[in-house]
Amino acid sequence: MGLFKMLREEVNVVFERDPAARSRVQVALLYPGVKAVLNYRIAHSLWLRKHYFLADLISKRTRKKTGIEIHPGATIGKNLFIDHGMGVVIGETTEIGDNCTIYQGVTLGGTGKDKGKRHPTIGNNCTIGCGAKVLGPFTIGNNCKVAANAVVLNEIPDNCTCVGVPARIVKRNDKKITPCIDLDHTHIPDPVSMELCRIHADIDRLIEKVKENETL
Repeated sequence: MGLFKMLREEVNVVFERDPAARSRVQVALLYPGVKAVLNYRIAHSLWLRKHYFLADLISKRTRKKTGIEIHPGATIGKNLFIDHGMGVVIGETTEIGDNCTIYQGVTLGGTGKDKGKRHPTIGNNCTIGCGAKVLGPFTIGNNCKVAANAVVLNEIPDNCTCVGVPARIVKRNDKKITPCIDLDHTHIPDPVSMELCRIHADIDRLIEKVKENETL
């Protein structure tokens, strides 16, 4: 694909999805996410041809200019929209499907414990909210939403919304999921107090038995 056609496709994607976009010229010249994705496409093509130094050079210069770090070895599908983008990090073995949206501060990274495939696989039509961290070589299914600041450490099935640290699924196929355990963090029983109460009850029973024996 030619560079101009590549740029036109990236610009059209952002212009259609971002309600703040005033014109395609604005998107092409001023949006850091567009520049980062376009430069990634160039760097990735070099990476596939084993021109690793040039690919890494483009990646590092892009990070310096946009604040977005995409490893040239990552695999990214069509129509990725990185909105705002500052602080986004996408690791080497990350795979991202088509029509995904990523907001600022997102990390698609590893845990440091894995070798080979170290980073997540993101399905099609996914949205990852600002500040979210997806860490490890597992899959987030198609049509998923990851809430802002969530930390995802395990696989997420298709059509789910997950929130929290660590992330838990709160909606699947547009239906809310009721947690298995509704833990009351305010009224947690005190095991020491419960044990003391049990001991006091045993003592009271022994005293009653002693009194009964004394009356015999």
